[in-house]
Amino acid sequence: MSINNRPSANLLASELGLENVANVYWQLTTPQLYEKAILNREGYVSKDGPLIVRTGKYTGRTPKDRFIVEEPSSKDNVYWSDINQPVSEEVFDRMLGKVQAYLAGKDIYVQNCFAGQDKTYRMPVTIITEMAYHSWFARNMFVQATNEELDNFETEFTVLQAPGCKADPEVDGTRSEAFIFVNLARKLILIGGTYYTGEIKKGIFGVMNYRLPLQNVLSMHCSANEGPTGDTALFFGLSGTGKTTLSSDQSRHLIGDDEHAWTEDGVFNIEGGCYAKAINLSAEKEPEIYGTTSKFGTIIENVVFDAGSREIDYNDGSITQNTRLSYPITSIPNVKLSGMGGHPKNVIFLTADAFGVLPPVSKLTREQAMYHFLSGYTAKVAGTEAGMSAGAEATFSTCYGEPFLPLNPAVYADLLGQKIDTYDANVWLVNTGWTGGPYGVGERMSLKYTRAMINAILDGTLADEYYEQEPHFGLYIPTDCREVPNELLNPRNTWVDKVAYDKTAQELVQRFISNFTKYEVDGAILAAGPKMMEMA
Repeated sequence: MSINNRPSANLLASELGLENVANVYWQLTTPQLYEKAILNREGYVSKDGPLIVRTGKYTGRTPKDRFIVEEPSSKDNVYWSDINQPVSEEVFDRMLGKVQAYLAGKDIYVQNCFAGQDKTYRMPVTIITEMAYHSWFARNMFVQATNEELDNFETEFTVLQAPGCKADPEVDGTRSEAFIFVNLARKLILIGGTYYTGEIKKGIFGVMNYRLPLQNVLSMHCSANEGPTGDTALFFGLSGTGKTTLSSDQSRHLIGDDEHAWTEDGVFNIEGGCYAKAINLSAEKEPEIYGTTSKFGTIIENVVFDAGSREIDYNDGSITQNTRLSYPITSIPNVKLSGMGGHPKNVIFLTADAFGVLPPVSKLTREQAMYHFLSGYTAKVAGTEAGMSAGAEATFSTCYGEPFLPLNPAVYADLLGQKIDTYDANVWLVNTGWTGGPYGVGERMSLKYTRAMINAILDGTLADEYYEQEPHFGLYIPTDCREVPNELLNPRNTWVDKVAYDKTAQELVQRFISNFTKYEVDGAILAAGPKMMEMA
């Protein structure tokens, strides 16, 4: 084994059994990894310079192939479910041996970095990858260590990623050729059979969601930004609901676009970069994000491009709707470099309502906030996860991040309730989905109007408006919002067939009620949910 630079040989050989690999490329810089990626024919150079890559069969996460090792330390802490699926230590050991054998004779790339901008709570992580561009992705997405920190670096969790190593379900006991195994006791994540880079970042996010709440810190699947007066805002939501887009605002400083934690001192970004959706990206609608497509350090995933000119068509989703950009957060011009902010003044839940019945903006009571946080209603956009059908599907994802939450949902919900009460945060529900009808009939809410509503929330003017309560969900809808047509504010007004609206709203109400039966909450929270009504 040839050691380039100064990796932890003990970690690679003794702890991980990687004794027979060829070259170990430790802590290569982004330019060096760019060169390696091109030499290894891992991608293509775009017209403007960034690297274009294809992730093969898997263009999104594959949550059904993710397992947590059931062992004494995790057995009583993990909330076992269809999401947090158990796997035995024996299966984990067998797959680790398979990865070790697969990597024999191959080059590997190692990055030591941190998860978490706050030094009090951050976690040192080591990302070991088979391909150079995955190591580059790790440099983009995690917090880079300084030379001084590298001299005294002690890893707390390791990701060992070998996408070319495929599982055999009949022999290995997996569901498919892809596998993501999280071993909390051995502090090791195995990833194989999938080249999708998002598995690396979400694997570590899941670990932070396990560690931080045990320290009374709320870990959150949300973006965050800060206004000119220092006011912090949080944007919760699943992929495709607008977390990255709406938090990237020229008038505010971006703290982070996807993963944060809320401590007694404020919030901090868990990451050091952004992983933005690129479908239908344009300079007019999303200038800050579009600007990264011509900056050095950006990786562009699964887009269609012209082989000669290397011009990218961001409107073409024929490979996947889940096209992505990975870039350092410093590529955004108005970023807050510390990655930290104060206690949030506004908490915004983003949902892409495929039914087209939720208001574009509504103010939530404390109990409604708890109800909707636990419900986590949205619509997944095709391609975000493997195996999804075309179009959009209504879904419920606890705390707007169920696939990444190893603990009981009540742990995260209780922490959010405590934070809202302690720091007097306003909570809002914003529908970035459909209006005028359901998906396929209505149209997607205009980004222009959504931004206007967000601006009115953040500058405080919307809190002073008059509100009316709609009957199906009990939501409080403002009757006026500057730069937004009044008829858009109440979704029933946007439907030609009002009877069809009421019927569809009640269908969604029933889905909410059925989903919520799995939660045990106090009566006030349950009463804050939607109600079935007698229809004429």
